[in-house]
Amino acid sequence: MKLYFNPRSRAVVAKWMLDECGAQYELVPIDLTKREQKAPEFLKINPAGKLPALVDGEARLFENAAICLYLADKFPEAKLAPKIGAPERGRYLSLVVYSTSQLEPSMGDHMMKQQTPPQRGWTDYESALDAVERELGDGPWLFGDWFTAADVMIGSMFLYMRILGGKTGRPKIEAYCDRLQARPKAMKVG
Repeated sequence: MKLYFNPRSRAVVAKWMLDECGAQYELVPIDLTKREQKAPEFLKINPAGKLPALVDGEARLFENAAICLYLADKFPEAKLAPKIGAPERGRYLSLVVYSTSQLEPSMGDHMMKQQTPPQRGWTDYESALDAVERELGDGPWLFGDWFTAADVMIGSMFLYMRILGGKTGRPKIEAYCDRLQARPKAMKVG
């Protein structure tokens, strides 16, 4: 497997997932200042010209949520996803998608100090935080004692916010972030 990577990009999330899986992979450096992600060869891997991008044999993937879902299923021994058909699978898939469809855009609005009008299609930031707190329940992870790819995706949103100097103001979520950062293979940016 090859992960097209820059340490100052969202590819750090895919790298975190690869590391949690215990996968063997090669990092292919992409120089964003030289716009290597817009080169015709790279656009064959990710037509959006963005990172991350993962190539596994004939498979090519882009977008962290897709990469995390793929890797969790490819490496079942890492136990980062409920098995297909398991009752938890629907909630797991929903949380992975929620990270980029609701949490991330609402967080962007919040950090840019913009209102989130309902026609935007995603919830407001405080409602997104409420949802994450409910999903965390009383356990250390979204699935209690079980760390999954959903934690990689939801957690990475909050860790990025921390890197940019933000905090949620929610003790339960901040404690979750502390636990995520304490993981030996935790996401590292820069």
